[in-house]
Order: sequence, then structure tokens, then C-alpha cells
Amino acid sequence: MYRFGHFGVALLAYAPLGVGVALAGAEGLAVVGGLVCVSLSTFPDCDHDVPFLEHRGITHTLGFAVLVGVVLAAAASVLLTGTLSSSVSLIVPFAFVVGTLSILSHLLADAITPMGIRPFRPVSSYHYTAELTPAANPVANYALFAIGVVVTAASVWLVAVLS
Repeated sequence: MYRFGHFGVALLAYAPLGVGVALAGAEGLAVVGGLVCVSLSTFPDCDHDVPFLEHRGITHTLGFAVLVGVVLAAAASVLLTGTLSSSVSLIVPFAFVVGTLSILSHLLADAITPMGIRPFRPVSSYHYTAELTPAANPVANYALFAIGVVVTAASVWLVAVLS
């Protein structure tokens, strides 16, 4: 998928987590998590810019998703060192989940294309694809984006109603 398709799938994947965090009373954290999730959703395609990386290679694996989650959690831990807040102990695992979810949303979006993904490399080179639409299909990309925006808007409405 292209950028807007990845944004849409990230919004869709993050919505349940964002609702849960907002309903737990951390609306600001829910918004930041959503922004981070969408921002990182295209990160696996950095392999286009790195000459020695194969496209949809190592950056399109579950291992890479976990690595990004660990790095984001470590960054949150470093940034929050010395902070005297009871919520700090929840922010680090939240950062891990958001980082991992961001990359997983990317993998999910790429898995619906004929090119598919090999998410378990190097352990397995099994190819996963739903072959629903080519990555370059603008209708599919904007439809995924629209679905993500609608689900996010519905999530915001739900939080407002339940709060």
C-alpha cells in the first residue's frame, strides 16, 4: 500500500487501544499514541532508501515490529526518568504496544497486496498475501484512509458519550 493506505490501517488498528486509554482517563496520552502510531506506520518502507535493504525484507517482519516497540519503550523510559508520576509505569509498556502496533498495521496493509509479506523471516520464508488489491491502487488506498478516519471519528464520539 501507499502512504494514505498505511495511515488508514494504522488509524483502524489503533482505535480500540485509543478508546481504552481515553476511557481510562488519559485522553492526552491516547491522542499522542494515535499520532505516533500513524507517524510510524510508514517506517518499514525506509527500506526504499537504504541501498543494502531489500524492499519488504527485514523491515516487514514481526521481529522488526517488536524491535520498534522496544526502541520506543526505551525512549519513553529515558525521557521519563526522574518523573514522579504513577502513570510513568504504564507509559513505557504503552509505548511498546504503540510502536509494535504501528509496524504491525503496516504489515497488515501490505499483506492485502499481491506482493504480500514474509513476516517470519529469517525463520520462515512463507509468503502471506490476500491478493485483494495492488499497492498502487489509489481507490484502495484512499478507501482504507477513509475507513480509518471514520473509525477514529466514531471512537472519539464513543469516548465523549461514555466519559
